Amino acid sequence: MGIIRESSSDLNALIEPASMNCTCGKVHSAPVKQIAAGSGVLEKIGKMATELGMTRPVVISDRNTYAAAGDKVCKLLEHAGISYQSCCLDTDCPVPDEYWVGRVALNYDRRWDGIIAVGSGTINDICKIIADMTNLPYILAGTAPSMDGYVSGTSSMVRGGLKVSVPSKCPDGLLLDSSVLANAPMKMLQAGLGDMAAKYVSICEWRISNLINGEYYCEEIAGLIRKSLKICMDSGRKLAERDQEAAADVAKGLVMAGMCMSYAGVSRPASGMEHYFSHIWEMTALARHESHELHGIQVGVGTLLSLAVYEEIREIKPDREKALAYVENFDLEQWKESVRSTFGKAGESIISLEEKEQKYNKQSHALRLERIISKWDEIQEIIRQELPDREWLTQQLLMIGAPVMPQEIGISQEMVKRSFMATKDIRDKYIASRLLWDLGMLEEVAEKIF
Repeated sequence: MGIIRESSSDLNALIEPASMNCTCGKVHSAPVKQIAAGSGVLEKIGKMATELGMTRPVVISDRNTYAAAGDKVCKLLEHAGISYQSCCLDTDCPVPDEYWVGRVALNYDRRWDGIIAVGSGTINDICKIIADMTNLPYILAGTAPSMDGYVSGTSSMVRGGLKVSVPSKCPDGLLLDSSVLANAPMKMLQAGLGDMAAKYVSICEWRISNLINGEYYCEEIAGLIRKSLKICMDSGRKLAERDQEAAADVAKGLVMAGMCMSYAGVSRPASGMEHYFSHIWEMTALARHESHELHGIQVGVGTLLSLAVYEEIREIKPDREKALAYVENFDLEQWKESVRSTFGKAGESIISLEEKEQKYNKQSHALRLERIISKWDEIQEIIRQELPDREWLTQQLLMIGAPVMPQEIGISQEMVKRSFMATKDIRDKYIASRLLWDLGMLEEVAEKIF
């Protein structure tokens, strides 16, 4: 018996059933203890804090999120008779990196007995790390349905110039007030839908990797991702109108996706090559001290690029001799220079990852290639089953006003091509660009579509 029910609509119903064994052979768990979503749920902050044993929490926000809900959270805590300390970061847009984690850490007070974060992506990522370091109970009051990391057990951070997933603490409690969410900046609403669009690709690539590499895969988790996708895409039109119910539904879908990452113990159910486009654009922008677009908006564009790649993969017929000759002529030293040129100081971390992973090892490649050739019809069927029509998804994103072309977010065509070539290198995950490298067709496809 699996733990996940397709009919489940209450997020809290997904928290406790983890005591049951899943059909995949694992016992899944979601460490979040309480979730409240809907109109006016911010009023529950005092009760939730008390139930988690908080008597002197710190409230962490930035200037924007303090205005959106932080001030109200502080007043509600005061009304509930709970002493608190406010830590409002002196920026409108903190970066999830060593600097801002350090800024919060240096404000640490041993009298804190809980952490309440007011924000969504970056504030949550920073506070999850601080909560993990201090082992304090942690509540997140979300301010935008902009990303899927609300209840994941990792923080998406920039460390040493490289975008990494860092193990951290999942919130014990989550409050998603639809009146706050619906009034978030439109870009953040667009980002939420873009981050969800990625799940089409992530599930497809998870299944393909399971087929080729034997990577762990759970169909129950994949089913929940598909359900969260439907919830979000069905709500897109009303979300564009700032409908509160639609904002809550999209937030719930994003939370479901985050729970799936907790269930699986990895980010695989929720991110694939499309995320790597975004990570590369963010890393290169930071290295140049330039601004970049919101993660979810970049991911939405990356998803459409990924669908274009898979359209080409559907037309391929594997050629064993071509693939073996391609890998035989692969120049590892030239690859290292390319990585250093693309990523700067972060390139050394990527080179170190390859030394550990050995994805370019010729013997490993030969084994993968045989599995790819023998399973090619099944790979094609997975692509057909999981991926939507690219034009349809484009229209879904346009409906909410989201960018759909790289040039709209300041990414040149040459950068798109370079990014695509580099997606295979920045994380230990089997994705479309790795499949094309295994087939000896990476550059060929890059030249054709980018």
